[in-house]
Amino acid sequence: MGKAKLNQIIAVEKGVKTTAHQKLTELHQNLQKVSLLAGISRTYQPKAEDGDQLPPESTKVQFRASGALRECADILGRLFDVTATKDWGNTDARADVVVDDKVLLANVPVTYLLFVEKQLVDLRTFVRKLPVLDPGENWTYDPNADCYASDRVETARTKKVPRTLVKYEATTEHPAQTEVWHEDVIVGTWATVKFSGALPQQRINTLLGRVEALQQAVKFAREEANGREIEDQKLADSVFKYLFAD
Repeated sequence: MGKAKLNQIIAVEKGVKTTAHQKLTELHQNLQKVSLLAGISRTYQPKAEDGDQLPPESTKVQFRASGALRECADILGRLFDVTATKDWGNTDARADVVVDDKVLLANVPVTYLLFVEKQLVDLRTFVRKLPVLDPGENWTYDPNADCYASDRVETARTKKVPRTLVKYEATTEHPAQTEVWHEDVIVGTWATVKFSGALPQQRINTLLGRVEALQQAVKFAREEANGREIEDQKLADSVFKYLFAD
């Protein structure tokens, strides 16, 4: 058996599928055209010896179902063998996922690497959209609340208290003249601590960096696995000998 690299087989598989579909469609269409499958041969014999002599007429068969079967086997045979080579290769193609010079995942099949690679695209989007703590506050993690807490801020609570200003004292002839006004008086203190379930920007940046590092490692592993040599598979001959045998 010959050898090929998995990435080479993957590269040609799409073209083989497209070609097979086009050719099989053409075969199917020709098989529906009765005129291509029909032929005739006619000769004329006059009744009388001196009767008209007419030339023979004939139409050749242009398309044969038996030939279509052979062509179908050739067309699909290539597709069957390419797909088998890819699938058999996928079972053998493996590589390690290495991050920071350490093996994170060992001997991983290429199909699983493809799965992880797709998942990490969505995971990166998820991490990028994590809520960020308000940078205008100082935050510390509060284990009792299981979230972040801001610094304690105290603010005064005031209350308006009426005050009376006597402008003129009362006399026997005139009552006293007064003016009432309100004074803000501190009556208490608010102590405020804000809580948040968001994360520090630095934490999000760290997580994003890890996801991107793993994305790169998985990509490298996939390329390594796809670059390994695999055995060409030749299975179609057995299939179509059985299907189209006389």
